Formats: sequence, C-alpha cells, structure tokens
Amino acid sequence: MTSTRVAMVNIDCADPAAMATFWSAVLGWEIRYSAEEYSGLQGPDYVLAFGKIPDYQPPAWPNERGSKQFHLDLAVEDIAAEEQRCLSLGATVASDQEEGQSWRVLIDPGGHPFCLTKPQN
Repeated sequence: MTSTRVAMVNIDCADPAAMATFWSAVLGWEIRYSAEEYSGLQGPDYVLAFGKIPDYQPPAWPNERGSKQFHLDLAVEDIAAEEQRCLSLGATVASDQEEGQSWRVLIDPGGHPFCLTKPQN
C-alpha cells in the first residue's frame, strides 16, 4: 500500500476568485486563499485550487475540440434540486445532454463541465 495521496487539484481558469466563490457555494468548502492569480478551497481531504491562465479558453462539452481534459462528478441525492441551486449560483446547463441518463451536465462560470449524479452511480 502506498502513502501517496491527492493533496490538491488545480483547475485553470480566467478568474480564480470567481471560481473559488462559485465552488465554495456549491461544495460548502471554505475559501482559504483568494487573489487575482490564484485561489483555493479547503475540502475534507484536499484542496481544490484555481489558477489564472493568460488567454484562457474554456473546454468544450462534449469534447468537440479535444479540449476537455477532465470534469468533476458530484454525487447528489436530488439532481433536479441541486441543478437549480447550481444555476442560481451561476452555472449554466450544457447544451448537449444524453436523454434518459442518470446525470445532468452543467457548466461552471469558468466554462468547465461538471456532472450531477446519484451517489450509487
């Protein structure tokens, strides 16, 4: 067994403070640092951080331009209710959704796709 663990996940964006504010509200994690170039949230096991990239271009959903490198899946009990909460915080609904699936794809204010799904998924 290894002692290696995830300490931090960094997400590129145009506005780290705005991203930290959005994700802090979605996840309920404390903003530990926020500045123009870099912001970070403290989660229960690791830090979710956002770094400013000059000329940042958001990823595509679905992967039309080959620019989507990853996305977050969030386990929620009530997808519809959490979708409305995320929309009220500044998320948008991705235009491409697969019908009949057990998840919903949203886009955060920085253009990153993320999915809401049931915990059992």
